[in-house]
Amino acid sequence: MSEDRRLEVLRAIVQDYVRTSEPVGSKALLERHQLGVSAATVRNDMAALEDEGLITAPHTSAGRVPTDAGYRLFVDRLSTVKPLTRAERTAIQRFLDGAVDLDDVVGRTTRLLSSLTHQVAVMQYPSLSRSTVRHVELVPVGGSRLMVVLIVNTGRVEQRIVDVGRDLTDAEALVSELRSRVNSEVAGLALTAAPARMAAVVDAVEPRDRPVAEALAAALGEALQEEAEERVVLSGTANLARVGSDFPTSLSSVLDALEEHVVLLRLMGALTTDADGEQVAVSIGAENSYVPLQTTSVVTSRYGVAGQLGVVGPTRMDYPQAMAAVRAVARYVAEILDG
Repeated sequence: MSEDRRLEVLRAIVQDYVRTSEPVGSKALLERHQLGVSAATVRNDMAALEDEGLITAPHTSAGRVPTDAGYRLFVDRLSTVKPLTRAERTAIQRFLDGAVDLDDVVGRTTRLLSSLTHQVAVMQYPSLSRSTVRHVELVPVGGSRLMVVLIVNTGRVEQRIVDVGRDLTDAEALVSELRSRVNSEVAGLALTAAPARMAAVVDAVEPRDRPVAEALAAALGEALQEEAEERVVLSGTANLARVGSDFPTSLSSVLDALEEHVVLLRLMGALTTDADGEQVAVSIGAENSYVPLQTTSVVTSRYGVAGQLGVVGPTRMDYPQAMAAVRAVARYVAEILDG
């Protein structure tokens, strides 16, 4: 059996099973695909694929379904990911361009990905550790309280209210000076580098004003610190109910796993880190390190340098379509947030 023909038979089985959710037999393959060989040859090819662990018989019927290894070979041998149509790309761009702020971008992105793929969409908010300072705003909010507003290049906003220990009612000049000095020191810097520059701000003000500057530096330092748990947004979990039979154990265990946001981020981060420069990474079934998700596949990509997004669904997934959608959406999100 030639390798090319074996891959063609495997590709046909994967495509039919993804579309129909029914085990695929040799007769159906011959009817639906132009394989150019006899029924006996197809049966021999299927037997060889089964011996190699790429397909399996779910019960005593003549049909076969792909295994995790079969899906992996199918994905690895995709020569190219079929691009989305011009209409699909235009729709994505228009939908995302309508976002009014970061929360809207994230919400629209997850809803869009879920709609395009019919899977569960997952998106991490832009990570503070990989962002830069765009601007720091200082707003007196009454008495000795000062609001510190940190705006990063992705549009993410962090706010802190600090008591500076001094009435700021008539201190507009001091607040203005501090605002100017802070932005002069940290605007454009990576967030991880910004806290060290605040010492220069404290040293530059008059000695009597240093307690105010020190309180400001402490508040800004808190805002610049990476949050203990990154924010994650999911959309489309109801899509899993449509394909509940695809999960050999319990769908509830998969749903519970999706609520473990830290685990999701680690899983997606490992995939995108190990992708060897590829724009989209795929983890199938038992390849997922987190046991409750070993009945699922994960397709993920980084957007810009700020975060990760992707989809989670059953291993019976339209991989080319999911990969194309994740790649396209990640590109548009990167243009919006990093542009």
